[in-house]
Amino acid sequence: MTDQPGRPPALPLSLLSRRGAVAALAAAAVARPQLVRAQATPRVRLLMDWAFQAPNAFALVAREKGFFREAGVEVQVDRGSGSGRVPPQLAGGAAEIGFADINPAIRFAIENPNAGLICVAVLLDRSPLCAITRADGPVRTPKDLEGRTLAAPDFDAGRQLFPAFARAAGIDGTKVTFTSVSPELREPMLVQRRAEGITGFVTTSSIALKGLGLAPAQQRVMMYADHGLDLYGSALLTTRAWAEANPEALRRTVAALLRGFRAQIADPAEAMAILKRVEPLTDVPLEMERHAMNAERCILTPHVKANGLSAVDPARMARGIAAVEEAFGLTAGGLTAERFYTAAYLPPRSDLGV
Repeated sequence: MTDQPGRPPALPLSLLSRRGAVAALAAAAVARPQLVRAQATPRVRLLMDWAFQAPNAFALVAREKGFFREAGVEVQVDRGSGSGRVPPQLAGGAAEIGFADINPAIRFAIENPNAGLICVAVLLDRSPLCAITRADGPVRTPKDLEGRTLAAPDFDAGRQLFPAFARAAGIDGTKVTFTSVSPELREPMLVQRRAEGITGFVTTSSIALKGLGLAPAQQRVMMYADHGLDLYGSALLTTRAWAEANPEALRRTVAALLRGFRAQIADPAEAMAILKRVEPLTDVPLEMERHAMNAERCILTPHVKANGLSAVDPARMARGIAAVEEAFGLTAGGLTAERFYTAAYLPPRSDLGV
């Protein structure tokens, strides 16, 4: 081909090929880090509600059995310091996903609407909140709590939601006095008769009382759910901003956690052995009892057996939100069940049966 007048001379094809190869290599070099980043395993920080015990051992099961790895996500599982502290830590970026009691989370979502806290899975279909008195004492019904003194930490969810329980159970809450104690002193107060009752999670307080010599037959346990306050229990939480920016990482993590949850229900002995490996001081028989109580009272409800895990009823969730608003004297801030809870990140319903 001859050169055209007014145009630069044509380059030989061999030079063009060499230049094309160099350009292609350069482009590949630029793209390679982006490709590596795109293919990198998502890393997630998971914050639990409390020290590692039977009710939250499912996360350790998911980690130790390789469920996170098989789901294609790397998860750091951290122990927590109370359900009420999980929502602000999520909002502050200390973790991406949390496991905590849903009711303090609802309160936080109402009081901090800009935080965008959401629930992506409900693991306890029934709240473990309860009041416990001595079976040999004068309190036989919730109404008998009037005129009594109960011991609980200030941040205890059972204490915080006692006004809602009182309203549902027909108790005059103004006639019940609370004594503030640290968590480790709550159960001893009842054993030593320095308080006439306590509030808390049945899976925590009832087991602790047994360890102090007050056997289950010597306890009178009044579950909030048995007296008109039908709340959901512990759940998986995150923020809307993180969920929308990392939908696949969230789906993978939730799927692996629910797989671990189901594995613990199917084989609690293996789950407790895993807990023991992670926490060598674990009392396995005690934690087996705690697991059985949690499963019987809070997880394996007729609704869950029929519909699977996290089959949330929007109307029931809405009633729970209203109960929290009422208990804490909050002005309704527009938090709806649909805005707070989403099933968008759950695995298929076929993977949620128990």
